[in-house]
Amino acid sequence: MKSDSMMPPEDKTSQEASKSRSPLLRFVLVTFAWLPLMFAVWYFAAPLLIFPAKLLAQAFTELAFGDLVKQVLMESREVVFVTSLRPGEAMPSGAVVSAEVNALLYSFGLPMLAALVLAAREKGGWKKMLIGYLIIVPFIAWGLTADFLKSILFSAGPFVAAQVGFSPLQREFVAFAYQFGTLILPTVVPAIVWVLTHRRFLERIRGQMETHDKSGEKN
Repeated sequence: MKSDSMMPPEDKTSQEASKSRSPLLRFVLVTFAWLPLMFAVWYFAAPLLIFPAKLLAQAFTELAFGDLVKQVLMESREVVFVTSLRPGEAMPSGAVVSAEVNALLYSFGLPMLAALVLAAREKGGWKKMLIGYLIIVPFIAWGLTADFLKSILFSAGPFVAAQVGFSPLQREFVAFAYQFGTLILPTVVPAIVWVLTHRRFLERIRGQMETHDKSGEKN
């Protein structure tokens, strides 16, 4: 075995840096290392990953709004809501309004969750990913639905919005649901899911941090 005095200076420096690096910092660095690969997998697999959320959004809109939604289609990474609304009085009688929603805006929490799970290297990681995915899918559907409603109420013009027949209170709720589904849910839900499925890991990290801090104080 090599003693510390016989080790090359660069090896000693690397070992000391490794010892001085906190467990939390190591976890963060490993998470960031996984992120590019997970985002690449998510981007190319998005049509498959988002399809269940599309089905949920379709079932909800058809149940809640009756014949307002005629079809919900999946076009690559976009979900298209085809409505029974007319785009304008001067348009042909068969013309209807459709709203395209970029599903990537509401599903980017999936690769974030995957990177966190892989960085933790806990037993049953793939099972935790599956559980997380099943929990996140309804919230993706929330975002898709809220974006669709926002489009026909606030972006398609007053003629289209008048046909929807929503009250001012309902319009306010749609605006809130859209903001909440865009700004909060895509990042907060994956984080909560990861915390709830990795409580033992967090307890271990806390213990390692305490040990690391004590050893740092002694040095």
